[in-house]
Amino acid sequence: MTYAQPPQEHSPPQPRTSPETALPSPAGPSLGRLVGLDVARALAVFGMYIVHIGPPLSATNGLGSWVRYLADGHSSVLFATLAGFSLMLIGGRREPKTGLAGRQAKARIAIRAVVLLALGTALAMEYGGVIILAFYGVYFLLSLPLIRLRAGTLAMIAAGLALVTPQLAFVLKSLLSESVQQSVNTYDPLKALSDVGVLDLLLTGFYPAITWMPFVVAGMALARLDLSAAAVQWRLAALGAALTVAAYGMSLLLAGKDALRSMAEGGESSAGSEPDSFGSGSFEAQGAASDLLSAGPHSGTTFDIIGSVGVAILVIVCATVLMGRLPLLRRVAKPVITVGTMSLTAYVGHFVVQSVVGMPTGESSQVSWVPVLMFILGAIVFAAIWSRFFGRGPLESLLNAATKPAKYVR
Repeated sequence: MTYAQPPQEHSPPQPRTSPETALPSPAGPSLGRLVGLDVARALAVFGMYIVHIGPPLSATNGLGSWVRYLADGHSSVLFATLAGFSLMLIGGRREPKTGLAGRQAKARIAIRAVVLLALGTALAMEYGGVIILAFYGVYFLLSLPLIRLRAGTLAMIAAGLALVTPQLAFVLKSLLSESVQQSVNTYDPLKALSDVGVLDLLLTGFYPAITWMPFVVAGMALARLDLSAAAVQWRLAALGAALTVAAYGMSLLLAGKDALRSMAEGGESSAGSEPDSFGSGSFEAQGAASDLLSAGPHSGTTFDIIGSVGVAILVIVCATVLMGRLPLLRRVAKPVITVGTMSLTAYVGHFVVQSVVGMPTGESSQVSWVPVLMFILGAIVFAAIWSRFFGRGPLESLLNAATKPAKYVR
């Protein structure tokens, strides 16, 4: 499976970029950083398209298999990491806001959280638990106490959560009997509305907060750093590579050759995996304890979290460096950058268009790359045309308007 207007530290070039997106939005003193994060957001959007519209991994080969595998899980993780970055744009990019400004910033985040929770619930009523937006709302609320923390503290919290929460989630789900779930769901209005209830949002859903908060907190830590500084870029690149290699390598060593196996390969629904189709927001089966050693996409294990954070860091750093140091590439990538400036619209839009055109859902329904390529092209064309006349995306504009009342907080 992004948020009133926080002050920007510079005036960005066209296409207009704003942090008012439900999916993450970059900002900062450097043109390269801003545009690089827009590129990362666009790549996350396209990755979600591949997961929801493209062929299953079993129907791909060669380069297509690598693209499909990397999109599975890593796209939504990249969204969550960038979401944490966007929170710090509101709460204070390099230095946390205090006093009245701090209270208004927290109010803006809280309003965004409520709006995203409502929007995600409404969309889940039609498209099922695959929608990540309601989960975003929960992440935002849980992040409020961390807004004023420094990069080092946030990094330590993210690391601690990555080490502890997968095991805690496993224990809690093993203790969560069917009768307890039914009792909670009976009195849960969200469950009655969309089949994605509080338990799903916190523990049992596709993107449960208990194992997804490490991504958000890691993004918050990144936002405290000067990503335009070459020394920081090198350190982050080394960190991302080290996390990726260490996590996936250790998982392979401990769990064997199937440790990195994608849940899409066998069409199985495993805790945290991408759904096979639009449907319920819960997973029915609890895996074995040995599954905690795996690191497959969306497995929700410590190795998966650490490795996925490493991949997200590498994508963000690479996009930042390329856009900052290669002006020609930045001009060529302008259509992709534009999609990144309205990622909420692009994300929600692909569900709506699928429904309108009557496209069947589920991983077994597609064997061709043509539909997903058409959706990517369509998003690029729409974003280019819309930004030319209006600047901010349609849903981004509505979200911006919804957060205006935060200025009355005293």
